[in-house]
Amino acid sequence: MRLRPANLAELQAALAQAHARSEKIVSVDLSAFNRVLEHTPEDMTATVEAGLTLAELQAVLAHRGQWLPVDPPQPERLTMGELLSSNAQGPRRLGYGGIRDYLIGIRVVLADGRAIKAGGKVVKNVAGYDLGKLFVGSGGSLGVIVEATFKLRPRPETEQFVEVSVDSLDHAGALLEQIAASALSPIVLDLHNVPAPNSALETGLTVVLGFAGAREDVEFQLAKARELGAVQTSSLDYDKAFWIREATEAVRRMSVLPSEVTRTLSALGSVCFVARAGHGTIYYRGGPESPKADLPTRLLRRVKEAYDPKNILPDLPV
Repeated sequence: MRLRPANLAELQAALAQAHARSEKIVSVDLSAFNRVLEHTPEDMTATVEAGLTLAELQAVLAHRGQWLPVDPPQPERLTMGELLSSNAQGPRRLGYGGIRDYLIGIRVVLADGRAIKAGGKVVKNVAGYDLGKLFVGSGGSLGVIVEATFKLRPRPETEQFVEVSVDSLDHAGALLEQIAASALSPIVLDLHNVPAPNSALETGLTVVLGFAGAREDVEFQLAKARELGAVQTSSLDYDKAFWIREATEAVRRMSVLPSEVTRTLSALGSVCFVARAGHGTIYYRGGPESPKADLPTRLLRRVKEAYDPKNILPDLPV
């Protein structure tokens, strides 16, 4: 069954009927749920419907000098519900954290049609269990997220990127160790080999650093980065190119310790990759399958059975 409800009541009724018939839900289109319900700049919070895209939300917040500091790929297509369900992340996660860090309230319709709320609309809300975090990364397997409230941040005064070309993974590893031991506090620290846009040529290895905040602080960070050889101005175009690149291979993901990034990349062989060297997440195309994560599957199944005992929603993303 594919659902495309026009409002909350219609979604609840459709799920209740599917639950009663034990009918599997293939997809839920929440394009009608596309509003910013509330933006309180003074409190730096916003409540939005799940069908709104991240790009649309950022455009609204930008009018008041604020933003939700997450930057997953293709924000013009990614809805807020998809962002939460997939726990999607981008290069700035090193400096700002992920979407789970900014979620303070959530409304979800469960498999049987009941609507529940967790959290609230203010940052200092500590009553009860933080059930909202349970739905982040759940892949829609526990319920349909219809509304969420986020805490926001001011947009930084300035943001600058620089890069260093390296001739080997050993060279990259040595540079990353230097950066980790330095006084630098980058919001982005990536290692990649993505070709330049509109180029058929393979590129070499590049370490990218990003800094954001007050102008004086960023200038100080850039001066320190130049001492390590990062003198070339850069951008995040490589990340956009990686995610929209025409390729038959699916993007695979692997998480390792930051100290193991270059060794892991060496073992992967000749693949196109973007590695979040600051926290150890590697995205790549081609090469071997990524290893299965060691997850508490029995616990996950118990949670799934509690929220969706008839298994009408998507399966757990494991």
